[in-house]
Order: sequence, then C-alpha cells, then structure tokens
Amino acid sequence: MKSSEPVAVVTGGASGIGRAIALRLLAAGMRVVVGDVNAANGARLLSEAGDPGTLRFVVTDVAQEADVAALIDTAVRDFGGLDVLVNNAGVGGAFGPLTDIDAADWDRTFAVIGRGVFLGTKYGARVMISAGTGGSIVNMSSAAGLVGGAGPLAYSAAKAAVVNFTANAAVELAPHRIRVNAVCPGLIDTPMVMGRNRAAIVDGLPAVQPWPDLGTPEHIAGLVHFLAGPDSEFVTGEAIRADGGMLAWGPRMESAHDRTGATRRFAGFADGSTGRPTVKRALDGPSS
Repeated sequence: MKSSEPVAVVTGGASGIGRAIALRLLAAGMRVVVGDVNAANGARLLSEAGDPGTLRFVVTDVAQEADVAALIDTAVRDFGGLDVLVNNAGVGGAFGPLTDIDAADWDRTFAVIGRGVFLGTKYGARVMISAGTGGSIVNMSSAAGLVGGAGPLAYSAAKAAVVNFTANAAVELAPHRIRVNAVCPGLIDTPMVMGRNRAAIVDGLPAVQPWPDLGTPEHIAGLVHFLAGPDSEFVTGEAIRADGGMLAWGPRMESAHDRTGATRRFAGFADGSTGRPTVKRALDGPSS
C-alpha cells in the first residue's frame, strides 16, 4: 500500500549529482529508490544515509530495459507507487576527434544518456498514468546539449536528444498531469566532470563562467527538488540551465577542460562514476 510520502526514483543516484538529488529528496520526506551501475557506491550510500523505511538501492544499467523495469517495479512493490522520476544516469562517453570516434563508443554513449532517459520515462510514465494522480519526471541534460563547443561531440549530441525528448514527452504526458522537464547543468564539482583536472578547471573558472563560484551537486539537487514538487505545478517541457551564466556569456568549456589539447591527441570512452576505467588510445598508438 502506498504511504502518504511521495515516492521517487533516481537513476545514477549513487554518486555526484544523483547522490545529492537522492539525499535532498530524502530530506524532503520522500521515499527514494536509487538505481546505479556502481554497486560499491550504492552500498556506501546505504551505509551512510540508508533507512530501510525510506531508501532502496538497485544495481541498474539504464541502457538495459529489464534493469529499468525492475527498478521501477521496486518502487511500486516496496513503496506503493511512483510520484517523481529523475533520469540522471550518464557517462562521459565517447571522446576524441569526430573522425576517430568508434561507432560502438558513439552507440554506447547514446545508449546510456538517450536510451536510459527513454526507458525510465517509458516505465515510470506507465505507473503514473495507471495511478491517475500525475507526477513529475526530471531528465538530466547539460549545457553542452544546448550549444556547440561546450563539451565532447557524442556527449553533447546525446544531451541535446534529451532536451528534445523532454519537450515531446511533456506534450504527450500533459493530459495525464505528468510534468516532464530537463535540467541543464554547467560546470559542476563532481568526479565525472572534474576528473583529474580539478585544480586546472578551478583555476580557469573565470574564463568559463561569470559566476565566481563552481557549481555543486547540491545546486542541481535544489533545482530538481523544485521541479519535483507542487511549486512547479505549471512548469513542463522546459530545459532549465543551471550553469552560473556560462551560456549567457558564451561557452568556453573546452579551454578549461583541455588546456593541453588531449582531446585532439586521444580518443576513447569515459565511463564516469560507474567504477569502470576510462579507455583511451593515442591517435598514433595502441589503446591504454
């Protein structure tokens, strides 16, 4: 039986932005089911913030339909329904010059970022429609999905697909009072964004955005909390930037991320916080 507390599912919720979102929704009195491919991070989240009455963790690869279906089923089975879905899971994905990106890496990037949002929305919307009480779906896009030059090509293209998917899903689901919005972060202080170059990125921040402070996962979690709740009842189909004014100023991300030109000398795939290593190959040598 569903309790009076809203029920939320957060994909990619075991670290970074997703973890901050899960903790924010828990603090707001929601029951939360976190899905993430990184089991170690999930176990850490449970040990640090877990309450059997309010939090669940399910190992989930959002590119796999059965995994996503099982994640949504957990929310229904354990907490009685679904009110809020945050499709947050992502990877850095394929990188390198356009002419050197492997097609398989391109497809894998879109499988996690694009297919993952589609599958989450597909199964989450089914539950919300069946309940007849509406709901909120928040998809994690990026400032890189809104312009050129703000991130790697495959990542940026996949995040752009999330923005368009969000707009179309919002139109289709509006009659069911299901709101669908996208959040587009800029530079956020997470392991996936910062990697090993945090000091250089922080040092170069004044050249990237006008706001003097680096974005934090908590900044994004606050925006998601707003979109999840009743104060945003009439907001749907939006792609909301949270980027410290970066796009208002003009995107300058590549210069901050890659001062040495590494993205022009290497190609490969960055798995973000999944626990899997980044694979890269020198364009004139073997993989490493």
